[in-house]
Amino acid sequence: MSQEAALPIADSTTTQSVFDWLERFSACVRAVDYAAARQFWHPDIIAFGTYQELIRGLARWTETQWDNVWPRTADFAFDLDNTAVLVSADGGMATVITPWTSTGFHADGSRFDRPGRATIILARQADGHWLGIHSHMSLQRGVPQDSHGNRPVKAR
Repeated sequence: MSQEAALPIADSTTTQSVFDWLERFSACVRAVDYAAARQFWHPDIIAFGTYQELIRGLARWTETQWDNVWPRTADFAFDLDNTAVLVSADGGMATVITPWTSTGFHADGSRFDRPGRATIILARQADGHWLGIHSHMSLQRGVPQDSHGNRPVKAR
């Protein structure tokens, strides 16, 4: 029987830097501020999402995902208490496994809980900051796909 190595759980400093990234990005989602959010992601990101199976590039991701979700929902936040951060041996890449919460809106304007989960891969840049290179976000089972909010985009 082989001995499996332990999961590469990030140390507290790395975890805190990733949590900071998550908090700052989620503030952009809540503000529907695409311009501010772009700095968190590589321009050639490869992502999966609710509205597209495979998305290549930040511009396409914005058009197919952000436009269909951010203005139509509210209160987006990552659940940091239940988030795991794994890190490569050299500290250059982190994988984030995180639940998130948000509020959806039925067609009549009534609100509903809209929880989901995400896997995000971050690459550490030469200056030390994290840049997202992959995202896969999905709703929890049974959560309505459509939300009918109508919040303005702060900045494109």
